[in-house]
Amino acid sequence: MSFELTERARAYLPRLEAFMAAEVYPAEDVYTRQLDELGRRGVPPVMEELKARAKKAGLWNLFLPDATLAAGLHNLDYAPLCEVMGRSPIAPEVFNCNAPDTGNMELLWKYGTDLQKETWLKPLLAGEIRSAFCMTEPDVASSDATNVRSTIRRDGDHYVINGRKWWTTNAGHPDCRILIFMGKTDANAPVHQQQSQILIPMDTPGVEIVRRLPLFGFDDAPHGHCEMQFTDVRVPAENLILGEGRGFEIAQGRLGPGRIHHCMRQIGAAERALELMCRRMRARSAFGKSLADQGTLRDEVAQSRMEIEQARLLVLKAAWMMDKVGAKGARAEIAMIKVVVPNMAARVIDRAMQVHGAGGFSEFGLAYQWAWARALRMADGPDAVHAETVAKMELRKYN
Repeated sequence: MSFELTERARAYLPRLEAFMAAEVYPAEDVYTRQLDELGRRGVPPVMEELKARAKKAGLWNLFLPDATLAAGLHNLDYAPLCEVMGRSPIAPEVFNCNAPDTGNMELLWKYGTDLQKETWLKPLLAGEIRSAFCMTEPDVASSDATNVRSTIRRDGDHYVINGRKWWTTNAGHPDCRILIFMGKTDANAPVHQQQSQILIPMDTPGVEIVRRLPLFGFDDAPHGHCEMQFTDVRVPAENLILGEGRGFEIAQGRLGPGRIHHCMRQIGAAERALELMCRRMRARSAFGKSLADQGTLRDEVAQSRMEIEQARLLVLKAAWMMDKVGAKGARAEIAMIKVVVPNMAARVIDRAMQVHGAGGFSEFGLAYQWAWARALRMADGPDAVHAETVAKMELRKYN
């Protein structure tokens, strides 16, 4: 097992770090100010400027392992780059590497027809449009996707979609043009062959944004996390992805890379929180001595560093295994990082918030990063589901 990066990946890393330092970090406050000026509903102009510069710099679509369409980096090579992007809440979009678009693009790349790729994948890769993924429902325990009640019914050369979804990230973005929707096509089929996935253009009649859901009080504008109603939505049969009853197969192919990307970004967020924590300790004093000389806080710095390094090694192992044996072969490792990394990030960020005193709960971006770390213990499956996967696979060894 080797975590050594390829020469191409090593060449990208210093370029990405230089771009972050020169362009992204200085733009964070500008982005927030412009977003507020737009009533938190439009796209800040600075984002489009940054995207154009990133594309010109060749730092674009680094996530997709297809050299004909993107950078052609595999999971292990992408890991340190994704980590660097995770240091800033605006960075992933700057490089067209933001969720859920990356997962949706990978889905279309793997399973889409030529027409679907031309119509939707091409403009997504160009950064011209945004997308959303509709699976979680308010009326059922969506941690068990077999509970999904939304329906996709064949009607001649069309499908008719009905259902209610929520936590549909990106649906509120002004440039969101396409939704990938998971629902049941056959309630009488074997349990894991009842669901299908279908493409729904955002402007299709019957598609309604009911409300935008806050994340611990943060609105995540302009992308938003939306509750949505689908009422007799009609789309052409050619919009179905892969075929009826293939929804679970598609979901598993999408979620493996998606989960690993989330974890890579969380390590970057934890690193930045630890950096802020250490700088604050060097700059502040209490009870007659520097915070950097307070034994309890020094222990928290050490714990944070050790936990980050442990989590990173587990993520790199998962990335290496995905490259070697695929998502199915790396199932246990993917489940492990999905539990370990967000919990680690939340602890590290919480310590940084504490060191920053009252300001840690409102300034420095720490509260927002903590909210996302906590939310990721639920997104793409709650901790308990992933822990159950690990337990099953471990106990199976002793049958």
